Amino acid sequence: MIWLWVVLQALTLIGVTNYWHHLPRDRKTEMPDGVVVILSVRDDWDGGSDLIARLKAQGAPFRLLIATSGQCPAADALAAQDRDWVQVVAAGISVNEGQKVHKLRAALRTLRPEDRFLIFIDADIEPPVRLVGRLLFPLVRGKADIVTGYRLLLPERGVMAALVGAVEMQLATLPRFASATMPWGGAMALTRDVADRLDLDAVLAGRLSDDMAIGLAGWRAKLRLRPVRDLLVASPLKGKATGLLGFGVRQYRHIVTNSAGMWALATGVVAIQSLAWGWALFCGGWLAVAIGYGAAWGRGLVRRAIIGAVLEPDQARKARRSLVCDMVAPFAVTWAHLVVQVAAAMSSRINWGGWVYHVRRGRVVGMRRTDG
Repeated sequence: MIWLWVVLQALTLIGVTNYWHHLPRDRKTEMPDGVVVILSVRDDWDGGSDLIARLKAQGAPFRLLIATSGQCPAADALAAQDRDWVQVVAAGISVNEGQKVHKLRAALRTLRPEDRFLIFIDADIEPPVRLVGRLLFPLVRGKADIVTGYRLLLPERGVMAALVGAVEMQLATLPRFASATMPWGGAMALTRDVADRLDLDAVLAGRLSDDMAIGLAGWRAKLRLRPVRDLLVASPLKGKATGLLGFGVRQYRHIVTNSAGMWALATGVVAIQSLAWGWALFCGGWLAVAIGYGAAWGRGLVRRAIIGAVLEPDQARKARRSLVCDMVAPFAVTWAHLVVQVAAAMSSRINWGGWVYHVRRGRVVGMRRTDG
């Protein structure tokens, strides 16, 4: 059993090292014409001063298309201030699909003939200045059909935030292969031709998860999905313990309600690690524990190098809180990961953005407002 444990821990270390080894060093960008960035916001959006400043600092030019449900004063004020750059579209309230998807579909219907490249972002990210140019590079060079970055959570103070951040960091630094990539809607790009080829409006219709719907459609169409490994995009993580745990469950519930097979594979891998950690702690003796912690510290050091290379200094400092959690109690992170995965499969109900959705095979079959 000890040799199986050694192999298992070695594989986890090799996986993270593989990510570091394939991290681009040159980080080339492209700046074509006809780029539109689509941002979905809630109507109580505060205007995202930091986000807007970061978007204005991008090296590549683009038009910003903000999708709202109805009346968003901050978005309207931004459009009035900079009409040449910002356009606002009001989608109204959905009755049979996710509100975010509903807004994105409304935005797609307003595209102009000259819009050749589509970039989707989330309102809670802290994008680096290279974001737009890096997402465009594989598209312009003909190396990919759909391009994606990935979220890297920045936990505020608190054990639960660091724990959830550590779980997400496990996913963020997995080896990424084009044949097994699922796009993340917080930083995703595709050409207008690919959007038309997929019939993106039809792909999204009735869905709750925009990125899962697009990713699965891309797989079925045998498109080239490419990750940009240096685009681990910072996203703040804060809130109470129940809300933070609910965030993790929601992410996996999107997966299980869209692709049970994908969820089963991911859960199986984590379950093996969880059981192995239980054996190491309670049956394996001090050598097994030492091997587990040695691999955890090795992964931590490599991940520290990764986040130092792709994040701004203040962002990297916050991200390192998750590293501490994983290096001090790696078994707890693995067990928490499994708990989130199992909890996600216990229901098809997803509480998101002020709505409770009932989802079956990725499609919304019922929805109602919440008070929060």
